[in-house]
Amino acid sequence: MKCPAHPALATDTVNYVGDHVALVIAESLQEAKDAAELVNVEYKVLKAVVSTGQAMELDTIHEGIDKNLCFDWELGDKSKTDEAFSSADKVVEMNIVNNRLVPNAMEPRASIGDYNPSSEELTLYTTSQNPHLSRLVMSAFNAIHPEHKFRIVAPDVGGGFGSKIYPYSEDVVMAWAAKRLQRPVKWVCERTESFLSDCHGRDHITKCALALKNDGTVTGLKVDTIANLGGYASLFATVTPTYLYGPLVLGLYNIPTAYCNVKGVFTNTAPVDAYRGAGRPEATYLIERIMDKAAKELGIRIILSSGSTVRKVHKIWLVSAFDDRLLKIAHYIKVISKTVFLGHFDVSTPHAAHKNKPNPLIYLA
Repeated sequence: MKCPAHPALATDTVNYVGDHVALVIAESLQEAKDAAELVNVEYKVLKAVVSTGQAMELDTIHEGIDKNLCFDWELGDKSKTDEAFSSADKVVEMNIVNNRLVPNAMEPRASIGDYNPSSEELTLYTTSQNPHLSRLVMSAFNAIHPEHKFRIVAPDVGGGFGSKIYPYSEDVVMAWAAKRLQRPVKWVCERTESFLSDCHGRDHITKCALALKNDGTVTGLKVDTIANLGGYASLFATVTPTYLYGPLVLGLYNIPTAYCNVKGVFTNTAPVDAYRGAGRPEATYLIERIMDKAAKELGIRIILSSGSTVRKVHKIWLVSAFDDRLLKIAHYIKVISKTVFLGHFDVSTPHAAHKNKPNPLIYLA
């Protein structure tokens, strides 16, 4: 894995719109804004890489990182999966784009640095979802202050859904500035600024394929994903599309063999990190989309098994991790039974027949 340095303030190169360039400190907000207008930066325009799918084919963003490739990660048994596809009666393929999004928390981020020169203690008040982690990272890797004299306080966060769980450049700079000036320094993000500088979510391009028998049994799954990391590798950027994504692409379906390959790429876009489920929603979206497509192409009805912990959906076994007691508590059995009743299905026969339509497609969420 290759990760470039991520300075709190850009040095030689800015790598995305919203990258942090300069710090202006004043007695009032309006004075700071007026002074910021006077900052003059001379830019040499370089070729931008903004396409997730083409990132490995375009100019490199960071020196020493060929093809803009941060990592090439795999999980599963490739040879067994290839065998399953070579012997499959039918292969269903799908291209899936899980688009980039802006988190847009209820309230933007904010930080206040406060240094006490007599005790040499530094306090950072910030809207963090994980102040303990922020203190560790800022102390150990940013060398802001010794950890035993560095305190981070997280008051009302103002919403986050993951977008405030990792430290940002502003946190580092506020803590540093307060220590440097030996007086409190405050920064509050504005909404437009938040759209540009907050870490984004998702941004996957995936080619997936499902191997099946004619009776609907799934024998294998292949997943090839390109994950956009943005201009830098943020704190959880590399684990989100790998270990929080790859192990879950099977969903709850009983698929005997699978292979998942994920390539993380750098682009001239805002960094991408954990957001609302962090990899898990991307995996769920993938497997449910391809399963629905397989069911449509095979024209298979829903079939319910008699076991309380096993469901056969579209003739594909769905195994629940819950026992019978938990299933009843969660009312899953009642929900499925009600769905069957409303759909006028006769579940007493192996192939349930619909009263009104032949060979219907039924979807259960």
